[in-house]
Order: sequence, then C-alpha cells, then structure tokens
Amino acid sequence: MIVKKFIPYEFAANNYLLYDENSKCAVLFDCAGSNDAIFDFLQKEGLKLECILITHAHFDHCMGLKEFKQKYPDVKILMSKDDKELYKNLAVQCDLFGHRRVEAVHIDEFIDETKEIDFCGKKIKIIATPGHSKGSLCYLIEDNLFSGDTLFYEEIGRCDLPTGNFKEIEHSIKEKLFKLDDKIKVFTGHGDNTSIGHEKMNNAYFGKNARYGSF
Repeated sequence: MIVKKFIPYEFAANNYLLYDENSKCAVLFDCAGSNDAIFDFLQKEGLKLECILITHAHFDHCMGLKEFKQKYPDVKILMSKDDKELYKNLAVQCDLFGHRRVEAVHIDEFIDETKEIDFCGKKIKIIATPGHSKGSLCYLIEDNLFSGDTLFYEEIGRCDLPTGNFKEIEHSIKEKLFKLDDKIKVFTGHGDNTSIGHEKMNNAYFGKNARYGSF
C-alpha cells in the first residue's frame, strides 16, 4: 500500500490517495482540492478510484467533491452520519469564514464505526472520534491512520467550531487513538504526518510531555 499526499493551496487541508500497486485499487481520504493533480496522478498510474472517505464535514475538507463527482460519477462518497447536519450547512460554514460557498453534493452513504470498508482484500476500520466535530472519523488500515482534524503533529484539532467539544476530543484521543500501537503512522488533516508513539509522548495537550498542562 502506498500513500500519496496532495496539498491544495486554499486552507492546506491534506488529501491522501491510498493505492495498491498491483491491483491498482485506490481510495481517497478527504477531498479538499488539488483535483487536477489527483486526476492526473490517477490517470498516469492507471488507478481505479473506488470511493472517497470524508473524515469530517467542514467545508475545507469537502471543497473538491462537486468536481470529483462530475469526473467520477460512479465513485461513492462516504461520510459520518453524525456530521449530516453539519454537511447540510456548508453554506453557513463558508459564510462564517468569508469564503465562497461550497456546493454540497449527494453523499452515497452516511456511516459510523460499526461499518468496515473492504479495500483490496483488507479492511478499513472506522474509528469515531468526536471533538473537532460531532461526526469526526478516523480511518485505520494496516499501520496507517487517517486522522482528519482530530490529531495533528504535536497538536489537536480546534474545538470552538459548531459541534466541536474539547472533552470529547480528549476522550477520542486518550481512550481511542492512544490505545493504538505506537508504530502506527498518522496522516493528518493539516500539516506534517506523525505517529501514535510520537503523539503519546509529545502531543501538546495529551502527551506525556504535554506543554499545556493536564486536563
């Protein structure tokens, strides 16, 4: 399995393409832009995109969905059922940030952590991690965790936006993500990648060497 990272200019919300070199199957985690670069890469490598998995319904992680759906109408888009209302209010989110409005497209399936996704003979496990938003999800496959805006390199996602909650993100990280193996690589929604082991030690909020004290 190979992970290819794409970073759009606006908001720098990371897109990750996970693909298998042999089967040519691919899945996209978040759809924040960089569409032309992703389209070109899919074509160049001869990859078959199977689905788009959204980590949470903030507009900066959904900005490329309309164009993707036009280009690949058969590719399914999956998102947390607990972010359904947040997704319905994409226009309001954009207005809050003074950004041009992002058009909501049809979501093929609203999911939760009871679902597992089949991909190239492996399972993508869904981990519900509310806090940054009510419906924030992380996706785990083998030793790769796609964390959205729940866990960053030595940081956490902000909790002051609609449906955000600090105590919930604390529980999500301490009781769910930090229970995972230290070696698991973390592909974050913004900024640099990290690992579970590194964050257990160095996360500014919840690591052993936290800079912001205990909560």
